[in-house]
Amino acid sequence: MKAVKIFSVFIFGLLLTVPAHAKDLKIAYVELGGVFNNYQKTKEYDATLQKESQDAQKQMDAMITKIRDAQGKLALLKEDEKQKLQADIDKQKNDLLDFRNQKRAELAKKFEDMRKEILLEIEKVVSNIAKKDGYTYILNDTVLLYGDKGLDITDQVLKALNDSYPGKK
Repeated sequence: MKAVKIFSVFIFGLLLTVPAHAKDLKIAYVELGGVFNNYQKTKEYDATLQKESQDAQKQMDAMITKIRDAQGKLALLKEDEKQKLQADIDKQKNDLLDFRNQKRAELAKKFEDMRKEILLEIEKVVSNIAKKDGYTYILNDTVLLYGDKGLDITDQVLKALNDSYPGKK
């Protein structure tokens, strides 16, 4: 929150120090969250990550079932067989925890990589729109306290992203 305040003060100060050609300023803003969430590529990446998460959960469920089955057999075994089976159950539990931690880390990394990739694409599209349409500044809506809807180019950015996405449906 402190960084947002500092950035807001910086932007405000920057706008106050703009030279005499300030009347030629062309400013817009983008609702970054809306663009990110409604971009087709984001939706496809989310679906892929969701499927991977569900697949991992199925694998863990199978591992848990195997552990429970083994635990159910413990009471029926002789003492020396119980110890061997208990050691096997303990190993299976550790394997389950390792698998869970590995999958969580993999999915978190994939999500972060996806997020960075998409944000870079959004930045590129915004930059292209700024150059093409002659904007002096395009702001992220998170630093705005108020923005006239006429200055909102969110739909334009989202359309440009989705139109340029080769995987669009």
